[in-house]
Amino acid sequence: PYGGGMLRSLDIRDMLLIDRLSLGFGPGLNVLTGETGAGKSILLDCLGFVLGWRGRADLVRQGAQQGEVTAVFDLPPGHPARAILTGAGIEAEDDELILRRVNGGDGRKTGFVNDRRVSGEVLRQLSEVLVELHGQHDDRGLLNPRGHRGLLDAFAGLDLSPARRTWAARRDVARALEGAEAQLATARAEEDFLRHAVAELDDLAPEAGEEAVLDTRRRAMQAAERIRGDVARALQMLGSEGAEGAMLDASRWLEGAADGAEGRLDDPLSALSRALIELGEAHRGVEDALAALDFDPSALEATEERLFALRALARKHGVLLDDLAGLADDLRDRLQRIDAGETAIADLRRQMVQADAEYEAAAAALTQARAEAARRLDKAVSDELAPLKMERAVFETRLSPADPGPDGADTVAFTVATNPGAPAGPLDKIASGGELSRFLLALKVCLARGNDALVLIFDEIDRGVGGATADAVGRRLKKLGGDAQVLVVTHSPQVAALGQHHWRVEKHVAGGTTRSTVVPLGPPDRVDEIARMLS
Repeated sequence: PYGGGMLRSLDIRDMLLIDRLSLGFGPGLNVLTGETGAGKSILLDCLGFVLGWRGRADLVRQGAQQGEVTAVFDLPPGHPARAILTGAGIEAEDDELILRRVNGGDGRKTGFVNDRRVSGEVLRQLSEVLVELHGQHDDRGLLNPRGHRGLLDAFAGLDLSPARRTWAARRDVARALEGAEAQLATARAEEDFLRHAVAELDDLAPEAGEEAVLDTRRRAMQAAERIRGDVARALQMLGSEGAEGAMLDASRWLEGAADGAEGRLDDPLSALSRALIELGEAHRGVEDALAALDFDPSALEATEERLFALRALARKHGVLLDDLAGLADDLRDRLQRIDAGETAIADLRRQMVQADAEYEAAAAALTQARAEAARRLDKAVSDELAPLKMERAVFETRLSPADPGPDGADTVAFTVATNPGAPAGPLDKIASGGELSRFLLALKVCLARGNDALVLIFDEIDRGVGGATADAVGRRLKKLGGDAQVLVVTHSPQVAALGQHHWRVEKHVAGGTTRSTVVPLGPPDRVDEIARMLS
């Protein structure tokens, strides 16, 4: 009958005073009664154990090797527990959820969900969306101030998405602005260096591949400088009159004598003729070589200066010489980004102003809606307190500014003054045990919205009240049972009489051993139990 889950059964083996116990719970108001000390709290201890709550360490029944508790919950489509199961890598089987936890004799605890082993943390996460415990020491639910804003929002049915969306947009712009300002600050710190470096690179105007060209030219000029003197001296010797003149004189003398030599001088004359021709070619070749080796010494000096300047600049910037041209372009881009960064920051600041305004409008709308809902909740709780004999108490939902966040900029706190004019304060600091129980009940009745996914457990919330007040408590618990499954541990016959399902917790001593058991009661047995409670 509920939009949420329901505790279908609880199976306990060898835990505390229970050896074997199987309970099947129903919808609506389930009441557990019994003599003081019969062990009603044991059931809550065992349920808390299987849900991963931190509690007693010595849970295993004396003489048993290990204890075990199994709880079966209905799990309708869309139940928030399904998301937790998915996150833990567990498939939800059909429409039920089986939790099992084993307590070994050595104290080690092992949890299972649908027969998959899980950590206690997964069980605790599931418990947050399965069960809500209310009692005089309720620190997980209504007494926890951190949850008050969420409870008020749920009561009001607020849509938090506009605030969350504008908060996320504001956060993204703020991060972008912070990053852009940090980049610009870094760029400004090196702006002078960048401008000097670009000017230095532009002055040299390095080109890709220039190092190889300059080095080859320098080596050629250095080599020419070393051999030019020898070539010049050789040309001087070849151009002197001595060798060529002597050969010409010898050739003339031999030609004069050739007629009387009967041909014996023909070969020498031919050789001298060839030698004169070779000598001329050698002279011209040496002249050409000397012309090729001729260079301006200042050209070597200029080549070396440029090569050394480029190499020094490459070392300064930690790059290869051939990368200097690209470095100049990169440094110019960084200078341009400084100017562009200023423009981008100005644009981001305009976006930030707009994002702030949109978030503040969404947060202000939430604050206004919460203030209106707080007034409605205060009136609703006040109306509930009167039948609970607390008509003089003043309940107030207080809103105060908080640091902005995705859910707005409000802190919400439930406060109470037990008498008009008395100072107001937190529920658990102002109200006595019985008053606190009734406050929690009134508040829970007002906060119920007909789609509660939780199983509600009330541990002796009717303590300290009786008569018509206890009847009013019972009627409100039954009202809650119309929207969510409710389990109540009670000493009040008025509450027990309104239960739709009734169990009696009994304790027996046999053979020196104490055992607790739970008996489901039909109509005749219920009359006897309620009569016992009245007596």
